[in-house]
Amino acid sequence: MRYCVYIFLFTCLTASAAAQTFSRADSLRGGLTDLRTCYDVYFYDLTIEVNAIERSIKGSNRILYHIEKDFDRFQIDLFENMSIDSILWQEKSISYKREFNAVFVEFPETQHKGKLGEVEVYYSGKPQVAENAPWDGGFVWEKDNNNNDWIGVACEGTGASLWWPNKDHGYDEPDSMIIRGLIPSELKFISNGNLIKTESLPEEKLEMSEWFVSYPINNYNVSIYIGDYVHIEDSCLNGGKMLALDYYVLSYNKEEAIKQFEQVKPMLESYEHFFGPYPFFRDGFALVETSYLGMEHQSAIAYGNNYQSGYRGALKPGTGNDFLFDYLLIHETAHEYWGNNVSMADMADMWIHESFGTYTECLYIEYLMSYEKAMAYVNGAKDRISNDRPIIGEYNVNHEGSGDMYLKGALMLNTIRHVIDNDETWFKIIKGIQKDFALQQITTPDIVNYINKHAGKDLTNIFDQYLKYSNPPIFKYRIVKVYGVYNVEYKWDADVDGFDMPIKISVKKGEPVFIYPTNKWQFMKLDSKELDSFSVMENLFYVKVIEE
Repeated sequence: MRYCVYIFLFTCLTASAAAQTFSRADSLRGGLTDLRTCYDVYFYDLTIEVNAIERSIKGSNRILYHIEKDFDRFQIDLFENMSIDSILWQEKSISYKREFNAVFVEFPETQHKGKLGEVEVYYSGKPQVAENAPWDGGFVWEKDNNNNDWIGVACEGTGASLWWPNKDHGYDEPDSMIIRGLIPSELKFISNGNLIKTESLPEEKLEMSEWFVSYPINNYNVSIYIGDYVHIEDSCLNGGKMLALDYYVLSYNKEEAIKQFEQVKPMLESYEHFFGPYPFFRDGFALVETSYLGMEHQSAIAYGNNYQSGYRGALKPGTGNDFLFDYLLIHETAHEYWGNNVSMADMADMWIHESFGTYTECLYIEYLMSYEKAMAYVNGAKDRISNDRPIIGEYNVNHEGSGDMYLKGALMLNTIRHVIDNDETWFKIIKGIQKDFALQQITTPDIVNYINKHAGKDLTNIFDQYLKYSNPPIFKYRIVKVYGVYNVEYKWDADVDGFDMPIKISVKKGEPVFIYPTNKWQFMKLDSKELDSFSVMENLFYVKVIEE
C-alpha cells in the first residue's frame, strides 16, 4: 500500500468524505460489471519505451485471458490522456470505444466460455505526473546528484491504467507477467521479479531489459525504475532455503546502502516467525532506491528513506529513541505479506493491507525487543488518530476509507489480540491467514469470519465498530456509594447494536480481570482500596474511557 508518513497523512485527509458522491467514472473504475467478469486475465506481456526528454512513453501490452462466459465486448482500462494506437485480435485491428478511463473492446465474433483469448494493445502518450508521490499516482521524473535521469512510477489508488492498459481492478491478478523496458543504454531498467535477459540495440542507442514475475501480482504493484543503479547481491536463510536479496541503489550510495540494509535479515527472520516464509521466494526479495518515499511494489520494493532511521530521519511522535530503525523498510516489507500475498479484492478494504502492515511494525518490535516495547509503540499512535470517518470505504467505486486504517487499524488488531486473550491462538490465526489466503484477493468478511472461526468467538460486532464507524467504543463508568458500599457501574456506548466486547480492568488486590460490559448498566462492588486503583487496561484495548 502507499507508505504512510503519519502526521502528513492525517492532516491532509478530508473529513467530508462521508458526504462524497460518486460519478460514472468512479463506477467504471471500481465496479465489477459483466464486461469485466466475463474474462479472467492469466498473463500480461508488457513492453514499454521511456523517453525522459519528452516525458513520454510508448509500448504494448499483450493480454491473455480465460473466457468465463460468452461475450463479444469487454472492458479494459487506460487513462483517457493516453492514446490507443491500435488493438489487435488474431493479428487484425479491432474497434473499441472509450468512456472516461474505460476502453470497451468490440469483437467481430462471440468469444465462447471455456476458451482462451488474447488481445494486444498498442499505446503511447505522456502519462500523468505524480506531484507528490506516492500519495498521488503518476510518473516521477527526477535527476540524481550526477544529473542522470532517475525515473519511477507509483500508482496505488489512482490506478495502474494511468501508464499501461490492463483490467484495472484488484480482484483480478495475472498468474504471471513479463515487463520489458527500453531505455538509454547508459542507465539501468529495474522491475518486478527476476531479470531474464538484456539486449543491446546499438542503432537506437537503447538497451532492452526483460523481467519475469512468476507469481500473481496486483496491477498497482507493477512498476519500473530507471537510473544509474548498481546491484548489491546478498542472501539469507528463509523457509529452510537460501533467499536471494537484491538491492538496486544509486551508484554513489552503495556503501551507505550496504550498511543500512543490514536490517533486512533480522526483519525477514521476524516476519517468517509470525507469518511464515517469504511469499515470493522464486522472484526473490529486492529493494530499489527511489526519489519518493516508498511503495510496496511486489519483489521490487520502492525505497526512498535516504538510509535513515524513522521517516527520513524523523522519529514517529510518541515512540522516542527506543525505536531507531528504518520504519519505511519495516512497513513496506510487511506489505509483501499484507497486500501482496494476501490482497484486497476492492479498494474499500485497503485496511487489510494497511492495518496489518502497521501492526506488523509492532510485531517486529516485539520479536526483536519485547512485548512491553511493542505495547508502548502501538499506544504511541493514539494521539494521531482522527476518527474522521469509517476505515472501510465505499465499495465498487475505487474508494479508500479513512487514513485511520493505519494507526487505528493496528490498535484494533491489538485490541482483538487481547480480547482473544490467548497468544498461541492469535499467532496461529495471523499465520493461518497468510497460508490459507495466500495469493488470493479477499474481503473484510473473509478476514472476520476466519478469525471468528479459529478464535472460537464471534468478534463481528467488534470489527464492525472499528471498521464501519468513525469512533471507537466508549467505556462509560460511574462510582456510586450505596449504604456505605462502593459500586462501579459501567456500560458500552457504541454504534453497533448489542456491542458487548469484554475488556480487562485493573484493581489493586490482584491481576487484571475481564469484565463483560453491554449497552446496559452493570455494576461491581469494590472496597475503598480497590476503588482507588480501579482502571481500564487502555494499553491493551483501544477505547475511549469516560467517567460520568
